[in-house]
Amino acid sequence: MKKLFLPLLLMPLMLNAQNFRALDQSPMDQAKFPTSNRVTDKVAIITYSRPQLKNRSFDDIVPKDKVWRTGANEATELRLFNDIEINNTTIVAGTYTLFTIPESEEITFIINKATNVWGAYRYNSEKDILRFKIPINKAEESLEAFSIAFSENDGQAKIHFGWELVRFEVPFKVL
Repeated sequence: MKKLFLPLLLMPLMLNAQNFRALDQSPMDQAKFPTSNRVTDKVAIITYSRPQLKNRSFDDIVPKDKVWRTGANEATELRLFNDIEINNTTIVAGTYTLFTIPESEEITFIINKATNVWGAYRYNSEKDILRFKIPINKAEESLEAFSIAFSENDGQAKIHFGWELVRFEVPFKVL
């Protein structure tokens, strides 16, 4: 009887150990350039959280004319393993944050020296190393989850951003 009592007493604890917390509503993801898996080819990794529309619109979620963390949770992180050039500005290898300021027809793209930043709550424009405006394109197909991807065609590398019908891209050159 004593041998049976202890396992019965511990059974509720063992059952609770198998409970997992709910999945993150904005799961973390990475976009890598180049897209090959060879470590020696690494140029850039963007780490970001992917918010979902969930029957809302881009305009409901993302503030117009205000700094946005360009994703959810922590500010989007850009890690460079090589120097790159964006909009005639050299960005040296290192770790940065990406911010954007969405407007009606264009978006301000920002690379900032701050790291380990939650959201855009403590955004400091004095730490900007790059800031320029890019046109927003409207797509026909809606994206449920905010997405970032890299591409390279005919030697022209780009970072693509999309959510709902909003699309914009940032061309860059590896130095």
